[in-house]
Amino acid sequence: MEKKNIDWSKLGFAYTKTDYRWQSTWDNGEWSEGGLLEDPEFHLLESACVFHYSQSCFEGLKAYTTEDGRIVTFRPDQNGLRMIDSAKRLEIPPFPLEKFLQSIDEVVRANAAWVPPYGTGASLYIRPVLFGSGPQIGVAPAPSYTYRVFVMPVGSYFKEGPKPIRICVSDYDRAAPHGTGAIKAGLNYAMSLFPTQEAHRNGYAENMYLDPQTRTYVEETGGANILFVDADNNLIVPKSQSILPSVTRRSLVYVGQHYLGLNVIERQVRLDEVKNFKECCLCGTAAVLAPVGLIHTHEGDIALPSGMDQMGEICGKLRQTLTDIQACKIEAPEGWIRTIC
Repeated sequence: MEKKNIDWSKLGFAYTKTDYRWQSTWDNGEWSEGGLLEDPEFHLLESACVFHYSQSCFEGLKAYTTEDGRIVTFRPDQNGLRMIDSAKRLEIPPFPLEKFLQSIDEVVRANAAWVPPYGTGASLYIRPVLFGSGPQIGVAPAPSYTYRVFVMPVGSYFKEGPKPIRICVSDYDRAAPHGTGAIKAGLNYAMSLFPTQEAHRNGYAENMYLDPQTRTYVEETGGANILFVDADNNLIVPKSQSILPSVTRRSLVYVGQHYLGLNVIERQVRLDEVKNFKECCLCGTAAVLAPVGLIHTHEGDIALPSGMDQMGEICGKLRQTLTDIQACKIEAPEGWIRTIC
């Protein structure tokens, strides 16, 4: 199959219109069969619930070309299950897992020409979205819903690529106590847009958010989870009820334990102890694993010993092992790789 004429090495993380998307609608108590579309536009009423009460959630995952030429996805079932959790919290009829996997398979297969070749460092980003599309002016769930998944080829999420980035502790909260921080709701990201742009204007790639109740413990960034490596090479995983359960983070934790033999400790992490850690990284589907070299706080900058020149040793091993699993260069745990074609 002939690939699109694209300079794959020049791709950033941005929208590109591809040939097909997949859509299903919910009305009268059930989801339609769904199928592929060519039209990239939505046609919605001005009274659609999503415009007024932000009743929406989404997911993000990737498809890869392996060394032997197959196209595969990485743990799509976990994204489907997380979308079900998000939908339940937002009073949206959950999109069934088997139909979620069907939609991913079909839209990736239909857009196979857009999947970057092996060795380019690029991938096909997959964005499922689920929202209240029916009319609703009163504060209540929508009467009907739309599920759509579209795809685009992407490169690195951060312009620095795998080089260490600078982040800052935000004065804003990402989520409210007992709120929606643990689901992938669009409204969470809307709340982070202003703080993120403020961070960019001040020369930082991302914000580090603290717990909203005491502003003492590290939570996550606007678009990724955070991991640390302590002085004894333990992998430290911040724990909180308002952290999004990242598929990438869970995969890296497994890789650390079972492939690299690391001791993994999941616990609350105080901001004032971060200065004692040797490595820090952000992780998520878009970024995979991005090393952090410096964290700006009101009490002064925390310069990680791993530095700003290259990724720390442990983070580097974690990233390489995970990307090798995704590319099928090393054997994956059972169920992690789903072959599309």
